Order: sequence, then C-alpha cells, then structure tokens
Amino acid sequence: MPIRIPNELPATKTLTEEHIFVMTETRARTQDIRPLQILLLNLMPTKIDTETQLSRLLGNTPLQVELTLLHTKTHESKNTAKEHLLAFYKVFDEIKDRNFDGMVITGAPVEHIAFEDVEYWDELCEIMEWSKTHVYSTFHICWGAQAGLYYHYGIQKRKLPEKMFGIFDHTVKEKTSMLFRGFDDHFPVPHSRHTTVLQEDIEAVPALKILAVSEKAGVYAVKSRNNRQIFITGHSEYDQNTLAKEYFRDVNLGKQIAVPENYFPDDNPENPPHVTWRAHANLLYSNWLNYFVYQTTPYDITDISK
Repeated sequence: MPIRIPNELPATKTLTEEHIFVMTETRARTQDIRPLQILLLNLMPTKIDTETQLSRLLGNTPLQVELTLLHTKTHESKNTAKEHLLAFYKVFDEIKDRNFDGMVITGAPVEHIAFEDVEYWDELCEIMEWSKTHVYSTFHICWGAQAGLYYHYGIQKRKLPEKMFGIFDHTVKEKTSMLFRGFDDHFPVPHSRHTTVLQEDIEAVPALKILAVSEKAGVYAVKSRNNRQIFITGHSEYDQNTLAKEYFRDVNLGKQIAVPENYFPDDNPENPPHVTWRAHANLLYSNWLNYFVYQTTPYDITDISK
C-alpha cells in the first residue's frame, strides 16, 4: 500500500522515480480506507532530504500511511525555504487537537548544547508531553532519542571523546522483540553523533528495555515496557551519500573530521560508498508500523486520548 503525501511535495517526484508506491491526496480521497495517521516532527536542517528519506521507509509497507509534517515555530530554519514550510508543514498549534497513530521525532545537530539551552526545547517538551495522550506510538531518532530519554526518564546524554561517524555492526539483544522480527544476527547502521546514552543508565530505569546494541556504537534501540515509545540512536533512514555530504562539508569548512568508518570502500573518500543498511532500515520501519502501530492502535483514533 502507498504513503499518502501532499500532491506537490518534492518527495513525491523522487519516490515515484524510485517506484515507491505514492498516493497523492487527490487519489486518496476516492478510497474508503482509514490510513494510519503519522506525524513527522522534522528537526533536521535539511528538511527536504529528511522528509524524503523517511517517506521512502514509511511508504514501503502494505499499510496506507497519511503523513503530516511538523516543524517548530520557535526556531527559524536557515536551510529550508519559507515557502516550502508554509506549503507543506504545520506548527503544533495547528495539530494539537488531533490524534495520531504514530509520530517520528528526528535528530537535530544540537548535541553540543545542553537540552534546556536548545532554542526550541520548551516547545519540544510540550510536544513530547502531548504525545503521551495524543499519539499511540512515538519513534525517536538519534538526538530525538536522547531528548526523549532525557525528558521522559531523566537519562542524560554523554559526550563522546570523538564523533561516532560511520557504519557500525549491531546485534539484537532481545531476540523475541517484534521490532527486530526478521533481522539477521548482525546488521549495519549509520551513525553520526557526538554524544551517547549509557547502557547502565538505561538499565537503571525499569520502564525501559534495551533491544539492540553495538560493540562500537553502544546502545542502538530502546523501547518503553508499554511499547508506546521507541528510541533509536542511529540513522537507518540515511541515503547512500548522506555521510559523504557531512564529511565533505566539514572538510571544505576546514574542520578536523575523520573519514567515516566502514563507509567508503578501502576507506578512500574518492570511492563511491556502498549501501549496506537499506534492507534492515526498511524492515525496522515496517515492523514498527505493523506491530507497534497498526496492530494495536484503536480503530477510532479519538480513543487514543482516552
């Protein structure tokens, strides 16, 4: 089944060219099916890239998904045109009276800033608190996962001695977890971050359960015991060239940046990177939508608030 997105969203053309089943609003109105209502809180500066990446994954399931895009009103994006935000995005005041089957909170390049000093922290806290009664399952990514673990459970992020940058091997710790149903024993995931959360800090919270880890990258996947919150520390949604763009951007700015590990063949940035994580990324989002949203969310979406 398709992902339902606005007719003129730039992602529509990209996904159609990739043969992802996209259903525009016009066609969706003719179908008598309740699609899953998914809210995407996009905190990334490169919003068009991120909304395309996540639409690609959310659209690769047998379920019809209607995507609503959200941005913070307390931060002015410098990398996305105002016309794009006005045309395709909403702010919290416009959706706070609605209910959603699922929500994705993306990462953000603000790891070096204390949570309380982030420009939109108060607004993000309001949204995360609202999600507990208006969203059935929330999927947090990278800094979004660290922010969620801190807000909901008081788990502090920890600064890394050097940037966690590259493609790292992971293993499933909780073999019976439906989130990792169908996964191989080992699977690769991209990471790009300067901070982390410690396994012992998470294990000290009875309401949380660690599902997957990496010997090099640390904790990868955590869920709440009631399955309503998922925290993912990596970037399974990244495209083939996302890490390359980050690397060459920093090189051109004269920053000290190591070549991303296990990414360029022979660790040579002149070689085009190989994608090794796409199958697991699709399975991760498919499992979340199926087992943590579709199978358990109320048919009457207003019942979420009850």
